[in-house]
Amino acid sequence: MIEDEFLVRCDVADCLRDAGYVVVETASGEEAIALCKSNTSIDIVFTDINLVGPASGWDVAECFRIERPDVPVLYTSGKSVDPQRCTPESEFVAKPYKIADILKACQRLHTA
Repeated sequence: MIEDEFLVRCDVADCLRDAGYVVVETASGEEAIALCKSNTSIDIVFTDINLVGPASGWDVAECFRIERPDVPVLYTSGKSVDPQRCTPESEFVAKPYKIADILKACQRLHTA
């Protein structure tokens, strides 16, 4: 999970863990890209699009599309986005969102 807002990241990560997911948290796109290029097991990427630092959620998703094309991406943002920019096998959930919406999207992506 890539989210630069600490409290949002902690809240969502805790809910995902409670639902049975193993969650790896990062606060930046750069950290997420490093994870992509590592041997860390990742089933779904959940990323905010607008991150602090040079790498955006778009950059993270593109890295996964190239390095790990079978890993689906769940995007989020509080700003309007061009849905055509999303990678294949992905979904977008607008902020503010309900945790139930995130869980449903993760379930759909995990079983797709």
